Amino acid sequence: MATPETKDARRYGPHLPKRLSQLKGWLAEHHMTLISIADTPHSIALGSAIGIFFGFTPLWSLKTLLSIAVAWLFRCNKIAAAIAVTLHDIFLPLMPAIYYWQYRVGAIVLHRQRTHRGVFQHVPLWHYLRWDTFSTLGWPMLVGSLFLAVPSAIVVYVLMRMLVSRSRGARSGAEKAQI
Repeated sequence: MATPETKDARRYGPHLPKRLSQLKGWLAEHHMTLISIADTPHSIALGSAIGIFFGFTPLWSLKTLLSIAVAWLFRCNKIAAAIAVTLHDIFLPLMPAIYYWQYRVGAIVLHRQRTHRGVFQHVPLWHYLRWDTFSTLGWPMLVGSLFLAVPSAIVVYVLMRMLVSRSRGARSGAEKAQI
């Protein structure tokens, strides 16, 4: 005979580890925040796409400000852009590898000789703010980031528009059924 605990385990599957469970809750909370914003599906989706686009760029301290400013210029949802930039921080542990890949792609596109891998380890953080370091490392990284940022932004736009439209359609259908 099955106990209530085994019934729950069968119905809902095994429990997630604590960190994964927290991540799932955080994602669900931010997803619901994006879905419930009072704006058009296009505006929310475009704001989210702009946020994801700037999330992949190596403009570390300017990402949120730039995403809000560009969302304002395109007259789309600024809150969605800010949330998407923040949501992008899920990839934070992978960012060194992503930045290295972006640098390599940018160096190939700009026809520059790639600097060997050790250069990233030996450059102090404050050197990245100098112009000569930016021109050798930052510029190729910025150009390379476009090859990941643009497709990601397009996918996020399509998915968010579909999710928001579907959510609004289901909600309006439920409201009509109550009347």
